[in-house]
Amino acid sequence: MPLYRDEAIVLRTHKLGEADRIITLLTRHHGRVRAVARGVRRTSSRWGSRLEPFTHVDLMIAEGRTLDVVTQAETLTPFSAELGGDYERYTAGTAMLETAERLVVEDKEPATQQFLLLVGGLRAMAGKELPAGQVLDSFLLRSLSVAGYAPSFDHCARCGDPGPHRWLNPSAGGVLCSDCRLPGSATPAAETVAVLGALLAGDWELVRAADPRHLKEASGVVAAYLAWHVERGLRSLAYVER
Repeated sequence: MPLYRDEAIVLRTHKLGEADRIITLLTRHHGRVRAVARGVRRTSSRWGSRLEPFTHVDLMIAEGRTLDVVTQAETLTPFSAELGGDYERYTAGTAMLETAERLVVEDKEPATQQFLLLVGGLRAMAGKELPAGQVLDSFLLRSLSVAGYAPSFDHCARCGDPGPHRWLNPSAGGVLCSDCRLPGSATPAAETVAVLGALLAGDWELVRAADPRHLKEASGVVAAYLAWHVERGLRSLAYVER
């Protein structure tokens, strides 16, 4: 079987047979990959811990007919060690993994931007310098943007008229002017819209200075925007402290 080497984040695992696991990976060069890790559940396995969710790994993989096979694994960054003991960051990180898996829709299609975004997001989450919820909201907005669902918070999402605008509608793609507003559009505070723009742009100075009320309202908008564009929503988001 032909071999290829890549770095990856382990997104999810599930059991196969008595000793194997199927590992779902987001790789740097090959996009989403599903591969079998032989014997990884045996207590004698020397690299089982390297293929747990959140782990950033360097892999050697053999191509297979239906599933590839992991032949070597070396840990690059054990994000799980930093997140496993912190419920808030663990659940937020789990939502990040699920988002990445859902937004990369085709196996073996390159998704380098999503991979780099996920690595950076997990690094920020594990670094604990920023609140977990804000890291998650920023990641979700950026991940949606990379996937082609970029929200607009400074121009009308329908006609492009420069803002600020009062109305916001996830189905329309962001804020709306008075001429384009749709029935049922929300009217968040102007400060909340500014926070949303800052989360998308990574303007952490503005985010840090924001009032908790506007941060909470922004989180609600992010969740609604994500639910509109990701079919069935995220199961893991229900466990995140918002």
